[in-house]
Amino acid sequence: MRKSFLATLTLLPLLGASACSEKAQDNLENAGSAIGNDVSNSVDRAGEKIDNGLDRAGEAIDESTAKMGAAMDNASRDAKREAGEARQDVGSAMERAGNDIKKD
Repeated sequence: MRKSFLATLTLLPLLGASACSEKAQDNLENAGSAIGNDVSNSVDRAGEKIDNGLDRAGEAIDESTAKMGAAMDNASRDAKREAGEARQDVGSAMERAGNDIKKD
């Protein structure tokens, strides 16, 4: 009986170390899982920020394109009006010149 008692005493530290090792392993697995979740969440948030930034950039490009189109339309209308006025001015000047030539 004494030998079995001594054998039991000898095995107790090993059993304790084994339980401690299991706890350490569980803690390590939990920490690894938490790190994985944190990385995954960070990547998801970064992806959302990139998507939102690209959406805002697209909206800004669309808005700028619309403004440029409107400005080009206005410039085209102004150029046509100016060309019409210039034709009238040239026509009037030629008419006056013709009248002046007739008078001479």
